[in-house]
Amino acid sequence: MAGMRLDHLSYAAGPEGLASCVQRLGSHLGAAFSDGGLHPSFGTRNFVLALDGGCYLEVVEALDHPAADTAPFGRAVRARAEAGGGWLGWVIRVEDLAAVESRLGRSAVPGRRRRPDGYDLRWQQIGVLDLVADPQLPFFVKWLSDEAHHPSAGGSPVRLARLQIAGSARTVEDYLGAAAAQPLDGIAVDWLAPAPEDSGIVAAVFDTALGSVRID
Repeated sequence: MAGMRLDHLSYAAGPEGLASCVQRLGSHLGAAFSDGGLHPSFGTRNFVLALDGGCYLEVVEALDHPAADTAPFGRAVRARAEAGGGWLGWVIRVEDLAAVESRLGRSAVPGRRRRPDGYDLRWQQIGVLDLVADPQLPFFVKWLSDEAHHPSAGGSPVRLARLQIAGSARTVEDYLGAAAAQPLDGIAVDWLAPAPEDSGIVAAVFDTALGSVRID
């Protein structure tokens, strides 16, 4: 599938709470996150950090909101938080979402995030249910908002250098219909044998002004 690239990594805040989690990760990375705002239809909120190369890192938490119990993304965030927090998943940006819908046999759903400045970021997404079933799999987004408002806008001295994923490159390739490395151009990936029911991102390694930083 052509036109794929990494859009962002998602990290769920655990019992420490969103503010403390963001402060901890920002301190390790030597960079400040910004308040991303609320996902009204998902019952979640996030903080974001632009990364070098057109992608970004989000730290997300579920709110005390009915949507967090009904929307797949809200349920996934809450479940990860209740398990102690940590890496939730990776997200691929596509231009041709119809091709993904055809492959997966279902339709995308709208996404929306209201930033603190009042701007509404809008996109479509598909595949969260697959991530929930098998966390090594990414989900997909197609942005509808202007490129100038993408969360990676402005760039950053922080660069994602490597991912460690418990899972199988072959499984991910079958899901993508393309080489697993294609959307991760320039980012090294270590595929690790997962423990039963324990697939997904294990760690991400970033190049920063403080040196190489690993986030588990």
